[in-house]
Amino acid sequence: MHTVHPDGDEGIRQTDSDAALARLSAVQKSYISDPFVRYLLPRGAHLQPPRPPLINVGTYVRSEGIDQLVNGWLELSAKEGRQCQIVSLGAGSDTRFWRIAAGPRAGTLAKYIEVDFAENTTKKAMAIRKSKDLSALLGKAEDVKLESGGTSLHSPRYHLLAADLRLSPNESLAPIMTKSLPGSDPLLSSDLPTLLIFECVLVYMSPEASESLIQWFVDYFSTSSSGVLGGLVYEMFGLHDSFGKVMLNNLKARNVLLPGVEPYPDLASLPERFTRHGFTTSYAFTLRDLRRVCISKSELERISRLEMLDEIEELELVLQHYAITWGVRLNNPEAHDLWKGWGFIHT
Repeated sequence: MHTVHPDGDEGIRQTDSDAALARLSAVQKSYISDPFVRYLLPRGAHLQPPRPPLINVGTYVRSEGIDQLVNGWLELSAKEGRQCQIVSLGAGSDTRFWRIAAGPRAGTLAKYIEVDFAENTTKKAMAIRKSKDLSALLGKAEDVKLESGGTSLHSPRYHLLAADLRLSPNESLAPIMTKSLPGSDPLLSSDLPTLLIFECVLVYMSPEASESLIQWFVDYFSTSSSGVLGGLVYEMFGLHDSFGKVMLNNLKARNVLLPGVEPYPDLASLPERFTRHGFTTSYAFTLRDLRRVCISKSELERISRLEMLDEIEELELVLQHYAITWGVRLNNPEAHDLWKGWGFIHT
């Protein structure tokens, strides 16, 4: 694992703020709908100038792609007549739990678990407690509890946990995921269809650390005959060209390194993220491909009317360096026919 400088995590945490501000910009410009993002940003964030059209479109494609896969997971669970759980690693300021809880698939979600640095979870827990809209979707006030000195928060369905994912999972995850909640089973159920979300997190970790992380979940779910484990990774890749070198240098200037990018020089290498851990299926799409084949013509026309975008070539270049990788690991072959179809819907 790479050496972590005393202030080395500050830059990584700042990337979450950047993404959240970009999301707010995309919301304000009507690219996407997210009534909850403003509650998880610093005061005065809405006064910041909007992001350029290139960033707004990129944020839209990223959001649309991940939404399609998560919604598809919820729909397959409902079709199977089961509830599911979602584990978001390095969740940062993500609002996905609230968007699901306020939407038509709320009843399908048994549990939503978020894990991040203690600094991030502390801020998020405070923001949740301060916001009536966020708190209302967690359940009764008496059922929502802060723990671990305010770094963790538990409610009937939503759980916010502090951990450094670069450490050994037996040290970081096992103590918080496998301990039983009062009067119940372990926090992480091995019997429910479970989706792991890694949104811009593994790229900041050493390959060895991310391998250990995924393998820990594989081992945990291998004991269940009905186990269905899904994985979704969103991050940059293939940064050996001139565009990639500029990106790496810009991040380095902010004290952010990308040790996790090395094993993935091209699109064909991305599914290995999951297949090497025995996943039944694994695929990868660049955001450029996603925009071309998975977003409807009417939706692309709507987006094109929001702002003038002159730099189509530049947009395609940027989108070509980001990808969504997804895969499913099935312990029970009988579940294969239903779950093997999980993926993007081509328009």
